[in-house]
Amino acid sequence: MLGKWMQLIKTTIIKIGLGCCLALLVQQSYSATGTCTGRFVNPITDISWASIFPMTIGKVPVIASALGLPDTPNPTSPVVGCNLPPPLFYRIGITIGYWEPYALTDVTRIPYCMVNMGFEMPLGLNMQQIGGAATGGTEVASAGGRQDTNAQFFHVHWYKYPIIYWLQLIQSAACMATDNYDILYMSELDPLWDDDLLAFYLNPEAILFGNPVIQLACIAESVLTSANVALPLDVLFWCAGSQGSMYPLTGTVSSAFSDASNAVLLTERMNYKLHREGLVLETVPEWPAICYQYYAPILPKSRYRYQYTNVVPEPYISHPYTTTTMISEAGKNNIVTGDNFGFLNFKKRNCVFL
Repeated sequence: MLGKWMQLIKTTIIKIGLGCCLALLVQQSYSATGTCTGRFVNPITDISWASIFPMTIGKVPVIASALGLPDTPNPTSPVVGCNLPPPLFYRIGITIGYWEPYALTDVTRIPYCMVNMGFEMPLGLNMQQIGGAATGGTEVASAGGRQDTNAQFFHVHWYKYPIIYWLQLIQSAACMATDNYDILYMSELDPLWDDDLLAFYLNPEAILFGNPVIQLACIAESVLTSANVALPLDVLFWCAGSQGSMYPLTGTVSSAFSDASNAVLLTERMNYKLHREGLVLETVPEWPAICYQYYAPILPKSRYRYQYTNVVPEPYISHPYTTTTMISEAGKNNIVTGDNFGFLNFKKRNCVFL
């Protein structure tokens, strides 16, 4: 009888040991390769077209937001004049405001995984040498050569997405992006994206906000943007609401947050980074500035909103920047198919329809 019990105990120990080994192998395999998932964004079925509203002429809403989304200030006068190059010199136009579907972003741990295009770029490289990390608690290199086990790292891709121009929904070139569909930025090619210390050259002001006292101010924005009905506070430019801090402008984030929350944060950081580098221009509602676009080194958070496009699209709603993901992330964080996210960024455009 004792021999049978000893045999049972040995068998159980062996099974447990084999199970642990298999779990480690699966984890190592996922850490090394992961899974690139996603699909091409369908402009008809995957976009929250209701999110382009409200649309205004002057300050008057012509089409209200059926989703109850907040809006930024709009010009007081519905009719203004703009200086133009010869031979026109001057032209009268109507001031309009709407939220333009402006850019797509991929957020992924798999280098060169084009989530919003539905494929992985086969470059024949050892891609894990240039980024990528597994879920939660992974050692990520940080400033000074330390290994931060409470950090995660993601790559981000930014696409130009001039869908309004493609569909010719507006006929004035001053009121929409007229670029081609293109990849504007890939973090795999940027040495600043995976090095917090090197990125300090791009955002030296981050040293002022790297302390808990200053970060306490972000609580106000976190509470304000917790219900998807309020705009973020542009004066708190270092805050990302419930997602944490905008700084540093790199792909390193805290593993204390959910992957969906970190993906939203990195979308906002990337937008901030492109503003800082002068690759994204802004419009303002005041005349005569409304006639032109301007360089904005500080991201105007209140003028952006986002929606999920991959891997689980969200064509029925969008969210102002820094809004908590607690109300939207259910079912979107799949650890089996990989930590891959796609977003569509809406940009508030104030312009003169000429």
